[in-house]
Order: sequence, then structure tokens, then C-alpha cells
Amino acid sequence: MTAPLFRQLIADDMHAVDQVIRRSLHSDVVLIRQVAEYIIGAGGKRLRPTLVLLAARALGACGEQIHTQAAMIEFIHTATLLHDDVVDESALRRGRDTANALFGNAASVLVGDFLYTRAFQMMVGTQDLRVLDVMAEATNIIAEGEVLQLLNIGNTDVDEDAYLRVIQYKTAKLFEAAGRVGAMLAKATPEQEAALAAYGMHLGTAFQIIDDVLDYSGDAATIGKSLGDDLAEGKPTLPLIYVMRHGEAADAECVRHALSHADREHFAAVLAAVQRSGALDYAREQARLAAERAVSALDAIPDSDTRTAMIELARLSVAREA
Repeated sequence: MTAPLFRQLIADDMHAVDQVIRRSLHSDVVLIRQVAEYIIGAGGKRLRPTLVLLAARALGACGEQIHTQAAMIEFIHTATLLHDDVVDESALRRGRDTANALFGNAASVLVGDFLYTRAFQMMVGTQDLRVLDVMAEATNIIAEGEVLQLLNIGNTDVDEDAYLRVIQYKTAKLFEAAGRVGAMLAKATPEQEAALAAYGMHLGTAFQIIDDVLDYSGDAATIGKSLGDDLAEGKPTLPLIYVMRHGEAADAECVRHALSHADREHFAAVLAAVQRSGALDYAREQARLAAERAVSALDAIPDSDTRTAMIELARLSVAREA
């Protein structure tokens, strides 16, 4: 199967980013190397560093500094995954045991801290206070998003606006930062920088909505985690919010009960309610609209193969099954 255009365009750059990641994981503390290499080695989509590379390339820039900051963004993301899995008590990610399941919670949290601090060391290397400012704000907002999500656990009164606020803080903010940092490193105009940041925010929003859809429509082997994890963790995601607001009374009550009790035993009944209500179609449409907003943001970016690839990436983020 031919790789998507965005993968083809940045293949060499992504190889360079992976080399930076490997070098930057070095520590004299063996456990840090073991845990960090385990979670980084699990692969993943590398979407956030991809966005740094594409944003810079769309404005004609490439090079070692961009590779380093793309790796820095991946370290921030990986640190959040390590902490998320501890908070969520997750056992599987990307089809493998989570680091906390394998090495324990304490090691996962502390290695997450190592990745955060190593990322900030890499930011300093730019000698650009604006990069530090953008990433300091982003990591702070991501932390706020984590706390907001925690406060919403089991809450059946969460509405769509509150849900979107969580995902825009917790997930989309780092996409936004990736687009903005790539633009800054390419010496973008203020208009171009704002456009690439907006592209990242809308792309991240679409991506997370589809992630939440796949928890009720995906294949466990394909998505790399157990179906129903969000329900078991009491997370009021968009499909559940839709059923509670627009589904039949019995279906809405079924979802409220399962969500408030964070009970996976009711997954089959909740899944049936989600399917009957049209919640998945609604959520996919909201993701599509977010992806099209990402595409529209690129109007400020010169036409090129890279811009075409970014449009492709936005639309693929909605069509994906994993």
C-alpha cells in the first residue's frame, strides 16, 4: 500500500527526528532508559512531530533545529501518555502492555517527568524565548485539561461545550503548539503562524473526536486498546453525551447509569444505545466539520505539495479506523 503523501514528503525528516529521539533519551539511570525506550519504541502515529515538520516545510524550512523541536513535541506527548495511563489505570496502549502495567506507577510518573524536563532542555536549544513561551503555555493548558477531565469522570451533566473544552485543552492544544512552533522556526508571518496554529487546533479536535468514536465502533486489535475503556473510566465522551441528550429515554438512562458507575459490564447495552441513537454518525460529522475548519485555515498558506498533504492529513484523520 502506498504511503499517504504527507508520510512520503517527510520520510527523511522523520528518520532524522527518530534519531534525535534516540539520542535524547540517553540517561545514566538504566530504568529511565528502559521505560522511555519502551514507550517511544511502541511507535504510534507521530502526528505531533509530523505537524511540526509539515508546518515548517509548508513555508520552505527544514533542518536540524526543526528535527530537534519535532522530537521535543513528541517527548511532551509521550510524557502525557505515561501520566494518563497511570491516572486511567490503563493496561493496554497500541496493543502492548502500558509502561505502568510493566514497570509500575511510580516509574511511569517519574520517567514522564524526565521526558518533560528533557523536552524543556531541548526547547532552550532554540535560544528563542517565543518557543519557550508557547510550550510553557501549552503544557500548562494540557495539565488543566487533565484536571478538567478528572472532574468530569462519571458526570452525566457534561454537555458538548464542556466536552470540547476538555479535548481542546488536553489534546488539541499540543497539535496547535506543534503547528505554531513549526511556523515560528520557519520565520512565518503573523498571519501564517496563526493559520498553522489554527490548523493544528482543529486537526487535534477532529482527531480526538474520532478516537472517542472508535471506543464504540472500532476493533480492539486495530485500535490497540480494549473497547469500552472510556466507559470503564467514566469518561463522558461525545457519543455518550449525544445519547443522554437526544436518545430515547430508556437508552439515555442506560448510559447515565453505566457512566455514573464507570461500569464496563453494561458496555453491550450502552453500545446498542449509541448505535440506535445515531450518536456515532453525529460525532463523525462533528469531526468532519473540525477537519474542514483545519483545511480552511490553510488558505493563508502558499499552494504546494506540502499544503496538499496537510489537507490530505486533515481528511484522513476523520476517515481512519485506528
